[in-house]
Amino acid sequence: MKLVSWNVNGLRACMNKGFSQFFQFVEADIFCIQETKMQQGQADIGLEGYEEYWNSAVKKGYSGTAIFSRSKANSVSFDLGKEEHGLEGRVITLEYRDFYLVNAYAPNAQRGLARLDYRMMWQDDFCSHLKSLDTKKPVIVCGDLNVAHREIDLKNPKSNVGNAGFSPQEREKMTELLNAGFIDTFRYLNPDKEGAYTWWSYMFNARIKNIGWRIDYFLVSERIKGLIQDALIYSDVMGSDHCPIGLEISI
Repeated sequence: MKLVSWNVNGLRACMNKGFSQFFQFVEADIFCIQETKMQQGQADIGLEGYEEYWNSAVKKGYSGTAIFSRSKANSVSFDLGKEEHGLEGRVITLEYRDFYLVNAYAPNAQRGLARLDYRMMWQDDFCSHLKSLDTKKPVIVCGDLNVAHREIDLKNPKSNVGNAGFSPQEREKMTELLNAGFIDTFRYLNPDKEGAYTWWSYMFNARIKNIGWRIDYFLVSERIKGLIQDALIYSDVMGSDHCPIGLEISI
């Protein structure tokens, strides 16, 4: 099975920058997107042969997630079961016969860590959600988790210590999530690979210089790590400040 995840930074804009061409090229069984910045039906996506699952933010042009799947899910749920997380369209959970799929767009802690308290609460509830699912069947998690876990996961770790996405608090929460029984698929296959990033600032020619961060992930339940075939970063695919990532897994 081939899965793809991409923070498109606005799907309507990305559609004018090669989204459809990449979608057709990659031929994913399941394609997850974050930061849709739209409501379902606001644009003609035209993805024949795929079931569509959308979770849009109440605020127009903000956040949002969607999943396009060749197979119909057995069940679908949104957000994390708490009212305080129900406004921003950040999580979709699909249940299939042999696994759960969770597509997530984690809140950004923002400049000066202005939203860190909410980020920490969201992360705790997200981790609890995944652990609960994992008691029933294996889980595949993907999305923009808005944290570079280790120094190897960003170009300039020293100058970014304490910044949003690389604060000790966010990194520790990521460690807690992995310790709860989940595998970072890319690092599992590429433990020492440097210069592998998924997000670059639009400023300072960061992408050309590969001054980036790896903040987009595929995680899987530890008990199915033996089924991982490949973990991919499509760093040459443009259209957003993030690039797509992929997972091939025999499930």
